[in-house]
Amino acid sequence: MLPKIEDYDELYREFRWRIPERFNIGVAVSDAWAARDPERICLQHFSPDGAHLALTYGDFAARSSAFAGGLAAHDVSPGERVAILLPQGFEAAIAHAAIYKLGAIALPLALLFGVEALAYRLKDAGAAAVVTNRFGYERLAAIRGELPELRMVVLAEEDEKPGTVRFRDIAAGQGRFDPAETKPDDPALMIYTSGTTGPPKGALHGHRVLLGHLPGFQFHHHFLPQPGDRMWTPADWAWAGGLLNALLPSLFFGVPVVSSPAQKFDAHTAFRIIEEMEVRNAFIPPTALRLLKSVERPRDRCALKLRTVGSAGEALGRETFEWARAALGVEVSEFYGQTECNIVISSATGLGVAKAGSMGKAAPGHQVAIIDGEGRVLPPGTVGQVAIRRPDPVMFLGYWRNEEATEAKFIGDWMTTGDQGVMDEEGYFTFFGRDDDVITSSGYRIGPSEIEDCLAGHPDVQLAAAVGKPDPLRTEIVKAYVVLKPGVAAGDETAAGIRDWVKNRLSMHEYPREIAFVDSLPLTTSGKVIRRLLREKAAAEARAASGG
Repeated sequence: MLPKIEDYDELYREFRWRIPERFNIGVAVSDAWAARDPERICLQHFSPDGAHLALTYGDFAARSSAFAGGLAAHDVSPGERVAILLPQGFEAAIAHAAIYKLGAIALPLALLFGVEALAYRLKDAGAAAVVTNRFGYERLAAIRGELPELRMVVLAEEDEKPGTVRFRDIAAGQGRFDPAETKPDDPALMIYTSGTTGPPKGALHGHRVLLGHLPGFQFHHHFLPQPGDRMWTPADWAWAGGLLNALLPSLFFGVPVVSSPAQKFDAHTAFRIIEEMEVRNAFIPPTALRLLKSVERPRDRCALKLRTVGSAGEALGRETFEWARAALGVEVSEFYGQTECNIVISSATGLGVAKAGSMGKAAPGHQVAIIDGEGRVLPPGTVGQVAIRRPDPVMFLGYWRNEEATEAKFIGDWMTTGDQGVMDEEGYFTFFGRDDDVITSSGYRIGPSEIEDCLAGHPDVQLAAAVGKPDPLRTEIVKAYVVLKPGVAAGDETAAGIRDWVKNRLSMHEYPREIAFVDSLPLTTSGKVIRRLLREKAAAEARAASGG
């Protein structure tokens, strides 16, 4: 979709959306390629024992159509919600394509969710069916009585469990299946937000959501597809990042996608995957990139063939950007979006659209601005809220059964994000912090991302998060929670060195007055730090100290 124009201003100016009257995600990512090149590889699965697997578009199309027919034969209807509770792998991709072909609504869920989180989402969505594995089945068994609308559980393994149908059996004996002739605005996919403000909300997307991702995706992957391109991400496909920043756009463009069964990120395994599977393109969230730093001189250890790396989900930061360029031999293209409206700001290092510490510029096809609380566009250099103008093909249809929350998301024609940022004179956007993450100290408004970026550059620090801790004198002070690198001793001397590091590199009002050394940080299933939990912890400490 993106014209190959190497000048950003011309590319942005010349781009036009061309949304067809009929579009189905499942057909676009499987059948379209199967008709042209059925032996083309679409998926490759990394196995730790070296017995890697491959799936062709021909098999992918046939198996997803058969699975769609099997769902229909079991009375799953268009518009019903079908949950996918699986790790990366062929079955997860097949289930996605099948659900879209049926005209049902895919509900991706992370296996890392606890029973309460699963119960809430499945009940709120009114899921009619769940496709899962043994691990997911055990989770479901504990809550199935709470889910009156759940009629069917499909087990993607050879086991036979009470009240389930095997993945293999559901597609057996199915004849020709004609995919639903869906329109771009017909519901296709629902992803629940993290629930940082109130209960999680289901962001409902139409089939056009895939088309809406394509220009930004091609932008930061420098006109993908190119010969030899192959995509991998450690991000769970249940998250918008793994699904819409990697899996579905790559399949649309005929680029093979590498999957891995691992649920917990391991830096050494990640480099093994990149090397053995000859990964050329990757989506690696910032936290995962920082964890990769634990492997010294990776290019001396591994034969890396990376062409492009994209990163999003939280601020990348200058320190991580510079490390990746030196250690991986590739400049990371940071981009920005939300579950409701994704890849709307992007860097593109191949086009020279990159500035360390910045998210990039408005991606082709999207109108992005910094606005105030009244919806007025603010001038360059002014901190305000990042907002996207509607209509936009990548924008969600609304929150599931929650019109009030949907309306509250907009000020006029601007979709608000709740993210504070600033745009400079050149059009580069810099993330400042979530509305509720911004720290107010001695009259200063401090964004945590810059502090965390600086902390990440300290030689003793592996991961860090900064929050505001209530303080009777300064309103709040900056408190840092720090995970040290292996072998580094926690103590007053280490803390003093870290404080001085930030003080000397940022400013006297931004350094962390308190540092707590922790073994790990609370992370979402998508790898973002849950600052809310750390803020609550800091607030409880402040109350205890004051005797409250």
